Amino acid sequence: MSENTTPKQRRARSSSLDPRSPLVLDTRDLGRRPGAMREVQRRFLAPAAIGLDIVRVPEGSSVVLDLRMESVTEGVLVTGTVTAATQGECGRCLDEISDEIVADVCELFAYRASVTDETADQDEVHRIEDDLIDLNAVVRDAVVLGLPLSPLCRPDCAGLCPDCGERLDDLPEGHAHETIDPRWAALAAFAEPSADEDPKS
Repeated sequence: MSENTTPKQRRARSSSLDPRSPLVLDTRDLGRRPGAMREVQRRFLAPAAIGLDIVRVPEGSSVVLDLRMESVTEGVLVTGTVTAATQGECGRCLDEISDEIVADVCELFAYRASVTDETADQDEVHRIEDDLIDLNAVVRDAVVLGLPLSPLCRPDCAGLCPDCGERLDDLPEGHAHETIDPRWAALAAFAEPSADEDPKS
């Protein structure tokens, strides 16, 4: 590396993170004095669908970060919320639904060579990389964990009729299908006249 490069340029070259990304936070303005705090608000478009098959934050939808960065002894504590629109299907009637999620964020990003190296495994704690914090995994985890496992179009959704598959809420009261006890189903065939049999005979 050229001796004419500045420390800032060397840090930029060595880091794999893009400081221009809305999901990357720069901690240099915060400093390392415990108790120092800075609020951060970011708005960006979801680069890819985040969530589950039945409910998700759609790609290209707006995501809002309202965060606080606080310097602590071991690193930087990031707390706040992630707000995003969601789309999916009702877990009972399968109708399309849309809603909003506000997920909590609380994550420690540790300094290199901090006490966390001795008290936690490498994969258990997020690290600060060249004074930068990568929020991608933290935001994704917060949203996924905050999504309902079985979203509903409304709390009292009756679901689908098990026989015809129509929405029960759209069917008349008392809707039912005549069913034959499977133990008598074979005998019912004998009660029906065959094609070759004259029903008048």
